[in-house]
Amino acid sequence: MEQEIKVCIYGATGYTGAELIRLISQHPHIKLTSITSQSYKEKRLSEVFSHFKATKYGELYLTQEPEEDFDLAFLCLPHEGSLELVPKLLEKGKKVIDLSGAYRIRDANMYPEYYQFEHTYTNILQEAVYGLPEVFREDVKRAKLVANPGCYPTATLLALYPLLKRGTQLEWLVVDALSGISGAGRKTTQKFHYPEMESDAFAYSVNKHRHTPEIEDVIKRISGKSLSLRFTPQVIPMSRGMMVKVYAKCEQDQYTELYRETYKEEPFVSILEEPPHIKHVRGTNHCLIYCYYDTRVGMLQVISVIDNLGKGASSQALQNFNLMMGLDETLGLKHTALYP
Repeated sequence: MEQEIKVCIYGATGYTGAELIRLISQHPHIKLTSITSQSYKEKRLSEVFSHFKATKYGELYLTQEPEEDFDLAFLCLPHEGSLELVPKLLEKGKKVIDLSGAYRIRDANMYPEYYQFEHTYTNILQEAVYGLPEVFREDVKRAKLVANPGCYPTATLLALYPLLKRGTQLEWLVVDALSGISGAGRKTTQKFHYPEMESDAFAYSVNKHRHTPEIEDVIKRISGKSLSLRFTPQVIPMSRGMMVKVYAKCEQDQYTELYRETYKEEPFVSILEEPPHIKHVRGTNHCLIYCYYDTRVGMLQVISVIDNLGKGASSQALQNFNLMMGLDETLGLKHTALYP
């Protein structure tokens, strides 16, 4: 009999929860026992999302709390909800993958400023493993709690990792990032309403974005050095996908070869000869990277694309699940992009 691992998804009707269900429905070793929702409790999954009607989970009921036991919980909740739920689940002996930002940053002092709440579980915060497999794979394998990275940090850190790992001297860093509208979540707000967003694009949280301390925190974990960056997120009129452009002032070198060598064994990272398109990763767990050193201005540019709901959230969570459970890391994730 094949190994069967029971899982629960808290907050199953947001974009990341729905994407997780889609991926899990094709995973050979997962049994989805419970899906929770405050907004749609007591409804069948297929009543909320008709595209699940033909799947094995279409008739599963959404409940306010899990009604069956499970081995691992995926938390697709607001940050404050995950903050309080994680300690309770760990106390019950459950493994947890948290897709919120509640346990991503080691420095608890960052939370009041960037998340507007005091972090009251600093001991657990120090034990949480940052779930970027290409960097922290061995830690993820041993983890009880994985803090799944944000979408912008995933694309940015994968673009920076070869430089940080080698110890490249970086004078400064600028990150210019573009994201599809789904990054804002499923709740409707006026500026993301279709008539407002169509044919438009805009920068937001320019003065302070909560992913800035997350990226800087992980940079320090990798390199042992503090490095500040200028990060500007922008939203563009498409539903999903993300492009991050990193500009680094550094000495000339064979950077394409460095990136190829760093990621040569990685199943979900590819180094390209030309700039990637966002559409080339749509619906996948892949990250495509292109780098170019401009000798005229003495600057390296690295372009990284991911699906913000895939490698930037749900499929990366499933990659972490596979590692935590001792499974083949690529199980349930061998998708090619939806093209065109």
